[in-house]
Amino acid sequence: MGLEAVAAGFTMPVALASPGDGTGRLFVADLPGTVRVIDGNDHRPFLDIADRVVDLRTGYDERGLLGLAFHPRFAENGRFFVYYSAPLRAGAPEGRDHTSRVSEFSVSTPDRADPGSERVILEVDQPQANHNGGSIVFGPDGYLYIPLGDGGGANDVGRGHPPGGNGQDITTLLGSILRIDVDGAEPYGIPGDNPFVGREGRDEIYAYGLRNPWRMTFDAGGEHRLFAADAGQYLWESVKIIVAGGNHGWNLREGNHAFDPENPRESPADVPRTGRRGEPLVDAIIEYPNAKQPGGIGQVVIGGYVYRGRTIPRLFGRYVFAEWNRAGTDGDGIIFAATPPKDPNRMWEFGEVEVAGSRTVGAYVLAFGEDAEHELYVLTAKSRGPAGKTGRVHRIVPSS
Repeated sequence: MGLEAVAAGFTMPVALASPGDGTGRLFVADLPGTVRVIDGNDHRPFLDIADRVVDLRTGYDERGLLGLAFHPRFAENGRFFVYYSAPLRAGAPEGRDHTSRVSEFSVSTPDRADPGSERVILEVDQPQANHNGGSIVFGPDGYLYIPLGDGGGANDVGRGHPPGGNGQDITTLLGSILRIDVDGAEPYGIPGDNPFVGREGRDEIYAYGLRNPWRMTFDAGGEHRLFAADAGQYLWESVKIIVAGGNHGWNLREGNHAFDPENPRESPADVPRTGRRGEPLVDAIIEYPNAKQPGGIGQVVIGGYVYRGRTIPRLFGRYVFAEWNRAGTDGDGIIFAATPPKDPNRMWEFGEVEVAGSRTVGAYVLAFGEDAEHELYVLTAKSRGPAGKTGRVHRIVPSS
């Protein structure tokens, strides 16, 4: 396939969203705290909350403006939502790093948001700076889904991590995907069919057992399943289809392999099949070795989309995802296409997609995006951290 440049001049573009209002516009969230609107060949400021984002480390940082989602009725109500890393709020537990915040904003004109319209929906205090998830998205049911990492650090242990880890703890929001009703009670409502309503566990939790779900999307066709890429620790990267109420394994597993937080560089032979409450663990659909082990492919899995567009028929129905950086390189991501198996109990097969003209991406892959016609976009940057203006947005097109 080819990559056609759409817009440049970003620092680290990490989210692209379509408002679904018939205008064909695209909105891109940049890690330092801005959102720009792309309209044809023009891209201009839409929202600037850089002064509300925690101070970022320019060499590398997983914090920042991480997610953007438009209300399903945005064309009528002008409401949209962002997920960002704010300075630690007053009253947070001692020793926490920052506060993850989901907020609602509204527009003042069709092409400008009102920065004074912020309504804070949800705040979660993060023990460490990494593993923040953040790719919020509205589901086909109209509810807002919020992916949260395990709190950061390593192995899901240490300050802010209970015995057994946040991923396996259903009394905390960390390490989970949440599902809330932004049209319900203030600050948000709980859908009545959320898995833990009326039983042990936080009512907001939709699924748990996740380390760092970096980019999460719904399939626009088929059964509208929810896909999440879960960044691995030292050995295994994985992609998961999220199951309501499901335990997706971390930190009992890394991908589909057993995990031992006291010896994280070796996978134990005995793979657990159930969680600490006897519930079955949900298998990943894609798994491969991390660059930290011999024969590893890349460094961090980047979640993508099931392709439902028309311009590349051979990709239709395949899951397009990526690696942040190829093993042994400095700034060369990999784009993959995965094919669903005929047997639902088997893993998805996947392979690298060549980029026409250059064969490789030639930059770090940060995220994917989808427009109203279900065509896909790749968001890249030359820098490892939030510095410079090397960030670009590319449209995936047929090879010439």
